[in-house]
Amino acid sequence: MLRFTTVASILALTATAALAEDIKVGVSPGEHGEIMEEVAKVAAPMGLNIQVIEFSDYVVPNQALADGDLQANSFQHRPYLENQMKDRGFDLVEVGTTITTPMGVYSDKLEDIAELPEGGRVAIPNDPTNGGRALLLLQQLGVVTLAEGTGLVPSPLDVTENPKNLRFMELDAAQLPRALADADIAIINTNYALASGLDPRTDAIAMEQDSPYVNIIVVRNGDQDQPWVKQLVEAYQSPEIKAFIEEKYEGAVLTSW
Repeated sequence: MLRFTTVASILALTATAALAEDIKVGVSPGEHGEIMEEVAKVAAPMGLNIQVIEFSDYVVPNQALADGDLQANSFQHRPYLENQMKDRGFDLVEVGTTITTPMGVYSDKLEDIAELPEGGRVAIPNDPTNGGRALLLLQQLGVVTLAEGTGLVPSPLDVTENPKNLRFMELDAAQLPRALADADIAIINTNYALASGLDPRTDAIAMEQDSPYVNIIVVRNGDQDQPWVKQLVEAYQSPEIKAFIEEKYEGAVLTSW
């Protein structure tokens, strides 16, 4: 009986090892990378080995996924993915929601958005969805008015009312924290704010409210029914990860589940 149990245990361990899956998941710096490192710890006992690959911009992770260099990525919100697929022809699909990171207004010169000077310089992301998101935030704050019908992707050309004649500096999202030295305000995604040492809770002079920009886990179309995808989403949306996010970010990053 003991011999049978030993053999059965060995066979079970062998089967578990055979089922183990190795995947690479692309992330951006800051909370996306930090959270995915914790997800990897939760996923490991499931037999899912996650290698976290960090990218310094928003363009390469989708290209790397489409090219097969990654199995998944976790760094973008839905409007950004939709725009990328439209512009670049990627055949990608959302498999789970992750977090919401409110975009913030930061300044080394001002303490209140009302202090924006005539002809002030405003740094915003140069990609259509995050640049549009920044402009929508400015409209939400009463700084500018946008043309009707622009949806989630307005550009500076869609600004119809600009009472202070603000000048827009469109920069790579990762470079926006550095632009604080030259701009009156910079509108920065939370991951790049955190990565540069900014604390959205104390350093932002204004924050986005009621954001539709929930972040997502993305895979190639055709992979969405793979067993490892279910494991990845379950590990991410686990009580352990929810507790980690709530404790570490204290409201600066919000869970979607």
